[in-house]
Amino acid sequence: MYVLFKKELSSFFSSLTGYIAIIVFLVLTGLFLWVFPGDFNIFENGFSSIEGLFIIAPWVFLFLIPAITMRLFSEENKTGTIELLLTKPLSDYKIILAKYLAGLTVVSFALLPTLVYFLSVYLLGNPVGNIDVGGTWGSYIGLFFLAAIYVAIGVFTSSLTDNQIVAFIFSMILSFIIYIGFDFISGLDFWGGSSYFVSKLGINFHYSSISRGVIDSRDLIYFISVISLFIFATKLKLESRKW
Repeated sequence: MYVLFKKELSSFFSSLTGYIAIIVFLVLTGLFLWVFPGDFNIFENGFSSIEGLFIIAPWVFLFLIPAITMRLFSEENKTGTIELLLTKPLSDYKIILAKYLAGLTVVSFALLPTLVYFLSVYLLGNPVGNIDVGGTWGSYIGLFFLAAIYVAIGVFTSSLTDNQIVAFIFSMILSFIIYIGFDFISGLDFWGGSSYFVSKLGINFHYSSISRGVIDSRDLIYFISVISLFIFATKLKLESRKW
């Protein structure tokens, strides 16, 4: 499994995909937080906070993570190497997890440099350290799990087709629906008193909850459950080739 993980990770950076993903994420978030005028600009909002990062990042990830994950299985399907891969002495879960962890590692590499934003605001605050540290770390944890779900969705959609563009579009749409779609659906009148429970099915509800700095086990269970669901769905798709 480690060999496959290492191979997948090296393929991201040997083809510049990993570098481009990291650079695009950092440039976009950096411009909104430090350069572009508006509500997200740290200098203009008057508060020692990087909350804008945690508002922008899920939307940037909606495009960036599908671009990272679209080739994981679709390229194997297109070239026919998926058949060879499935004959290796690895279980389907190990194959899926190796690819999943490789994609998640690339995303993590994109997140790590943003700690410079946190350190900058921490040092520039008046007084120094005048920032909600607990809320910030909670937001980072929430953003990591949100990205982890997007990667799981990307791995699943990549297993459905041999066309990387189709995998990209399908992953982006599905991620959007699970992130914010349930909020729109819960706003429909016919739900009545059940609208709250409908909104809880979406990522945004739990992401907003954990971003307050309180690590609730229910939020963690939700994130882990959704990740597991898409990994299991990917396994079923791989098994269907043997039927």
